[in-house]
Amino acid sequence: MTRASHTQGVPLSKDGLPSWLDPVVHAVETVEPRQLSRFLPPANGAGRQSAVLILFGEGERGPELLLMERASSLRSHAGQPSFPGGALDPEDGDPHGDGPLRAALREAEEETGLDPSGVQLFGVLPKLYIPVSGFVVTPVLGWWREPTPVGVVDPNETARVFTVPVADLTDPDNRATTVHPSGHRGPAFLVESALVWGFTAGIIDRLLHYASWERPWDREKQVPLDWRA
Repeated sequence: MTRASHTQGVPLSKDGLPSWLDPVVHAVETVEPRQLSRFLPPANGAGRQSAVLILFGEGERGPELLLMERASSLRSHAGQPSFPGGALDPEDGDPHGDGPLRAALREAEEETGLDPSGVQLFGVLPKLYIPVSGFVVTPVLGWWREPTPVGVVDPNETARVFTVPVADLTDPDNRATTVHPSGHRGPAFLVESALVWGFTAGIIDRLLHYASWERPWDREKQVPLDWRA
């Protein structure tokens, strides 16, 4: 029984996935929470339940990921590249069942105009925690089986929507370490004129590692969070 098999109502299926996704599927099925992050949901159940959609597609340069850049006016994580996603709404259902799956697809549609009917969900990672915002996040993985046009739906929430080739994410020249003012160090990616860091970069970094896609890179190379200045 896989970790995601408890979900009901929203289908999870590995049938018909492209073979290049096999390492990702294996990673999703075997990775443990502590291998993904040192920040795990509070034992007392505190935190706001949310979900993100980690959507793999196939573009002109091969496998790619869908990302968006949050509007600079938002209260939390302003201007930061991220996966589509957000907090669960009551209509999404059980946060311990298929609620996160529904939320990930709903938020992706609301933020990028994505047509959920073209997405095949195939896995769920363990819930993680973002201390600065108090979100308990369920990463939901999908295959963009039937791509549809995407773009900014609400400029008040999203600055832009873009895809990143996995080849660029694994390129050592595009990798670096960020140092937060708090002193926390984390992986980062300089791709598509964006600095991907924080929670999103941490998930990408671990997926590349456990899918054996990671290439050796210089962990001493640092980039400031105000790298455009």
